[in-house]
Amino acid sequence: MSIIEIQHLHFAYEGGAENVFEDLTLRLDTSWRLGLIGRNGRGKTTLLKLLSGELEGGKALIAPVRCCRFPAPVEAPESRTEQVLSALCPQSEPWEQERELSLLGVEPEALERPFSTLSGGEQTKVLLASLFLEEGCFPLIDEPTNHLDEAGRKKVASYLRRQRGFLLVSHDRAFLDGCVDHILALERMGPRLQAGNWSTWQEETRRRTLQEERRDGQLKKEIAQLRQAVRQTGEWSRRVEKTKNAGVTASGLKPDKGHVGHMAAKMAKRSKAIENRRLSAVEEKEKLLGNVETALPLKLSPLTFQGKRLAELRQAAPVYHGKPVCRPLSFSVAPGERLALVGPNGCGKTSVLRLLAGEGPEWTGEVIRPGRLQTSYVPQSIGGLQGRLEDRLEQWQLDGVLCRAILRQLGLERSQLEKELSCWSAGQKKKLLLARSLCQSAHLYLWDEPLNYMDLWSRQQVEELILEYCPTLVFVEHDRAFRENIATGWIEW
Repeated sequence: MSIIEIQHLHFAYEGGAENVFEDLTLRLDTSWRLGLIGRNGRGKTTLLKLLSGELEGGKALIAPVRCCRFPAPVEAPESRTEQVLSALCPQSEPWEQERELSLLGVEPEALERPFSTLSGGEQTKVLLASLFLEEGCFPLIDEPTNHLDEAGRKKVASYLRRQRGFLLVSHDRAFLDGCVDHILALERMGPRLQAGNWSTWQEETRRRTLQEERRDGQLKKEIAQLRQAVRQTGEWSRRVEKTKNAGVTASGLKPDKGHVGHMAAKMAKRSKAIENRRLSAVEEKEKLLGNVETALPLKLSPLTFQGKRLAELRQAAPVYHGKPVCRPLSFSVAPGERLALVGPNGCGKTSVLRLLAGEGPEWTGEVIRPGRLQTSYVPQSIGGLQGRLEDRLEQWQLDGVLCRAILRQLGLERSQLEKELSCWSAGQKKKLLLARSLCQSAHLYLWDEPLNYMDLWSRQQVEELILEYCPTLVFVEHDRAFRENIATGWIEW
């Protein structure tokens, strides 16, 4: 067992106006299977880069073990996979490589193929295996599920559950529940570390929030009462003080100025004590609910379609280089349906979405799309998002005020919206693509893995949006919890 210590870490990127971390202090046991969560832009990937030495953390970081980050760069992707693995972990033996890949569900023949020809899921598994083949390495795993289908996620979760320790960034609730035994949350007021999985953490968060809400209500009443008491005692003190110079009373006696002064001072002291109690209550109240992640409700304006079917595929299959990429499919999309396309990586789900969007490749069979059908498409890739947000919104012909409001509701700070898109995190870029779709009124929404890179809170926001507005939707998403919560039907390969 080794302990990684972070002591009073302050970190900001060069040219950045704000610190990513301020006075961050942590102790991490390398035997933990630790899940790292937090809203997009909160510094999860930055923390992994600091631990791996890709960013300079200075004396604030004490790591007695070497930390290795996933995904590792592959310098020669055209090389055979066996050569790629040997370059990443030179001390590993061929039988060890086959063993690790077998545990991850990758066939041995993949070792003989060029790494570049492997599917995204296979490449993910190979790079994960390299972490655990490297002796004396503490694995730092950054969102490994983005290219994995449901079967692949279950296999990787089972594989990680067998490992002794790692630090994992993931936004997939079922995946976290399947493989971690501790959660580290980067919250608004600082980190919170807790034993258990995502569900355990979420339940504890609910309990803490309820307690703080009750205490917040009590303090509101107490502060109001103390404020009134301060005013009353202050007024009494002033009245008593006035009697010192009031002259002769009705009885003919002069007031005892010493006694009156003593009483006034006593009242002032009491007033000061009450004010201190009020300030203490205010200070306590300010600390409550500071970590509650606000998730404002999103809005959508789907168009009503007059007809029984918005689109239909009849024995249709996308064709690339003269060959169908999947078996022929037959299904129709009725108004109000939310259909999940489910199948292994590479089976053609993205191509089918593009066919429905009217921008796909050639196809066999029939693809029926009414001419009046308006669609809104969220692509899987976040590539090519560069430049200023304003320029991108103008290019897309979007309502800039509405799109910015949606991004704010999805958790982006105003300062982030002014930065170049190249400075946005992957999750923030995905939110921009989703916000574009939410700005568009459409009969049919087509979303290709819309939740990739997006934080847990935003995923729940999108769930609530769909359940409230009930748009007609065909989507691909490997987050099982999300899919089961919103889908009204399934198209399976």
